[in-house]
Amino acid sequence: MSTAIGNVITSRISDRSLLRSDAFVDGEWVGAENGARFPVHDPGTGELLAEVPRFGRTETARAVDAARRALPGWRRRTAIDRSGILRRWAELIRSHVDDLATVLTAEQGKPFPEARGEVLYSAAFLDWFAEEGRRVYGDVIPSHSPTERILVWKQSVGVVAGITPWNLPAAMITRKAAPALAAGCALVLKPAEQTPLTALALAELGRRAGVPPGVLNIVTGSAQDAPEIGRELTGNPVVRKLSFTGSTEVGRLLMRQCADGIKKVSLELGGNAAFVVFDDADPELAVEGIFSAKYRNAGQICTAANRILVQEGIRERFTEALLRRTEAVRVGTGFTEGVEMGPLIDGPGLDKVQRHVADLVDRGGRVLTGGRPHELGGTFFQPTVVDGLSDESLAWREETFGPVAAIRSFGTEEEAIALANDSEYGLVAYLYGHNLGQIWRTAEAIETGMIAVNTGRVSGEQAPFGGIKQSGIGREGSKYGLDEWLELKYVNLAGLDR
Repeated sequence: MSTAIGNVITSRISDRSLLRSDAFVDGEWVGAENGARFPVHDPGTGELLAEVPRFGRTETARAVDAARRALPGWRRRTAIDRSGILRRWAELIRSHVDDLATVLTAEQGKPFPEARGEVLYSAAFLDWFAEEGRRVYGDVIPSHSPTERILVWKQSVGVVAGITPWNLPAAMITRKAAPALAAGCALVLKPAEQTPLTALALAELGRRAGVPPGVLNIVTGSAQDAPEIGRELTGNPVVRKLSFTGSTEVGRLLMRQCADGIKKVSLELGGNAAFVVFDDADPELAVEGIFSAKYRNAGQICTAANRILVQEGIRERFTEALLRRTEAVRVGTGFTEGVEMGPLIDGPGLDKVQRHVADLVDRGGRVLTGGRPHELGGTFFQPTVVDGLSDESLAWREETFGPVAAIRSFGTEEEAIALANDSEYGLVAYLYGHNLGQIWRTAEAIETGMIAVNTGRVSGEQAPFGGIKQSGIGREGSKYGLDEWLELKYVNLAGLDR
């Protein structure tokens, strides 16, 4: 039995049938076997939004079995047929963009315009892979024998699982579901416990678009339930691949659990991005990049600029410009007009940001603006600039995942490269400057999976998103992202002389 949805959503939404508070398995809305539920709150106001099912291993296994039964029929469908369903799903998302953004803002906290942009971004993945799924080409390879031919086919991995984070609760759903379904896989997906309502609303639109029962399943669970759900997804022999976006710590655990079954894995894990500003950079342009790469989503993105490295000659001008922009950031609840930054997701997130700022100060850093919880209370934190980022600080070694811009200077190109590479992570780095030779050399030398030059944004459905080192395995988006959901099959065809 579904439960009521909080007034913060119902008072703003047009299509109330998108407000789902049950899990989605085999085309049906279902609760936990024992009826247990957990609460979902608005991080900006603390209001109870809904209570959703607490799934465990038993319910998750049933979702996997539903995917197993749905797989043969879905895999047999033509790529054109699957493409049409994904395109209809994308069209439905765009036609319900405001309703979806309302749900997203309520449970995640980001400003409504930012949520709206994320919803449209989620539709873009469906559009992209609807087309890429029609271009799964194989090969005919010249053989060593005149009477034989070597064929290479690409086929879907099979039943697959996905686990998505709370910071981008719409885009991360379709970034996994779109290529999985386009490839002919059947998917069991667990959204983050903080943001299940967006996933369930997207599943409802997928159902309307024609996604068959069992091809897409959404299992929900609290933080306490996550280990049990994860063990079922990694241990069930029917599941042949796991895709996870989240912390490196959890990614390591899931990869270990997948090892016994030799499952294919895609892991998009933590980041610790260096943001390098050379002397010849435009300081105002670089500051706008910081706003996108640092304060967007209150700094709660894996691509956030975590270590801001500024060359000595431009440091003063850059810092002054950054202070002006930071102090102008308007903080508030996501539905307040003109707000640029919302709250942190929860109390532990706030505690971590406070701990990082205190550690920076203890190690010689100087807070130039912000540095404290916001006067709005709750989990709001002031946009912050700290001068003096020590390479012994927590902020140097860990993702802060909050609106703290920590700066240190460097002298030479070689020093910038060494500092940028002084991390176990390798997701993204940002470079600002106009010397093409310097930018090229630095981009080649920095050890990350992605480089953004003179822009604070790196994500796009057309581009391969992913990192190296402790930032993960595999790529999402682009033509390369589809290969993550496919297996190669080699066929040696003989007897051509008969």
